[in-house]
Amino acid sequence: MRESYLEAYQGGEGELVEKKSRFIATVRPAKSESEAAAFIEEMRKKYWNASHNCTAFCIGRQHELTRCSDDGEPGGTAGRPMLDVLLGEGIHNVCVVVTRYFGGTLLGKGGLVRAYSGAVKEGLKNSVILNKRPGKEVSVVCDYNGLGKLQYIAGQRQLPILDTEYTDQVAVRLLLPEEEEGAFVKQLTEATAGKAVIEVLGSPYYADNGGEILLFEE
Repeated sequence: MRESYLEAYQGGEGELVEKKSRFIATVRPAKSESEAAAFIEEMRKKYWNASHNCTAFCIGRQHELTRCSDDGEPGGTAGRPMLDVLLGEGIHNVCVVVTRYFGGTLLGKGGLVRAYSGAVKEGLKNSVILNKRPGKEVSVVCDYNGLGKLQYIAGQRQLPILDTEYTDQVAVRLLLPEEEEGAFVKQLTEATAGKAVIEVLGSPYYADNGGEILLFEE
C-alpha cells in the first residue's frame, strides 16, 4: 500500500532578526540534486555580499538524498539544524537556503542553532506544503436514478467529483483515497443494484491545495 507524504509545492521566504543579524530563509521545491544545486547557486549569486549562505535539502519519497552545509559557520550550528527541521516536519523534495547578514554580535552555538532553525520554520510558513495522498481516479456510468445515490455516497465519503457528463446516462469522474476503493465499489454496487459501471482510470497521487484538487502522476 502506498503512503501519503508531505512535499514542497511552492516555495516561500521568511526572515528572522537576532541581535541585529538577519537570517533570510528561502525555500524551493527540488526533486533532484541538480535542481537543489542550481537553486543554491542562484541564492549565492543573489546574496553575494552576505556573511553566509547555509543550505539543506532532502530529496526522495524516503528522504534518500539529504545534504547540508554550514558555509563557514561553526560546525553543526547551521546546516544540520536546518536539515533537522525539514526532516522533523517530514517534508520531501525541498531545499532551503538561509542567508545571514552578520549584525556585529556573536550569537554562540546555541544562538546560531536557534536562529537557523527558526528561519527555516518561518520560510516554511510562507511556502505551500502539500499532503500528497495515494488515490484512485474512477469513472462511474449510471442512470439518472443512480446519480442521486452516487452523489449521496460521494458526499458522505467527502470524495472530490472531478467531472460530470450528461447524456442518456451520466458519466462521473471522481477521486477516491486508495484505501477506500473496495468499500466504495461495494457500497455503490449495492446502492444501484449492480447497475453502475465502475472503471478505474488511474492511480494518481492527489492533494487539496486550498480547495483545488491537484493530481500527480508518479
